[in-house]
Amino acid sequence: DVCSSDLLGPEQTAETVAAIGWDGIECPVRAKGQVLPERVEEDLPKFVEALRQHGKEISIITTDVKNVAQPLTVKVLRTAAKLGIKRYRLGFWKYAKDRPIPAQLEEIRAELRDLAALNQELGLQAGFQNHSGADYVGAPVWDLWQLVRELDPKRMGVCFDIGHATLEGGYSWPIEARLMEHHLTAV
Repeated sequence: DVCSSDLLGPEQTAETVAAIGWDGIECPVRAKGQVLPERVEEDLPKFVEALRQHGKEISIITTDVKNVAQPLTVKVLRTAAKLGIKRYRLGFWKYAKDRPIPAQLEEIRAELRDLAALNQELGLQAGFQNHSGADYVGAPVWDLWQLVRELDPKRMGVCFDIGHATLEGGYSWPIEARLMEHHLTAV
């Protein structure tokens, strides 16, 4: 487990990013992240400002966001949008072993539709990352495609992780990447 005292603060992060030569970062705005969701309005602006002072940016935030009903979803997303951060990565869903998979996918599809509508309002783009593992939704990239195929990729895309796709799909990951091509937000 990562302890918050182990994470770099805004100025340390900006200095490290500048020293390495990166253009920006993916900033964790989630439980155990550099920015805790309940403190997003206070702490995320500090990271944005520190990075800007070094000519860097937050390219995307990593979140625990899975639906608009979560208590901190709107607060996190509105704050990001206000600060000019346009992309975020969603939290992870796992399949319940005691429920039919199609019903679970329908529930997630509805959550994604609602998030896409909020993204439209805020000018944001979400990314659903594929993740390897027996119970992860999106481990077999085909289910991920089923979830996002009817949504506007400018509002609901995919953070395609080649490493996880390779673990799950072996040599088939290029086909899966082609399948997701129009929805890619990050690779």
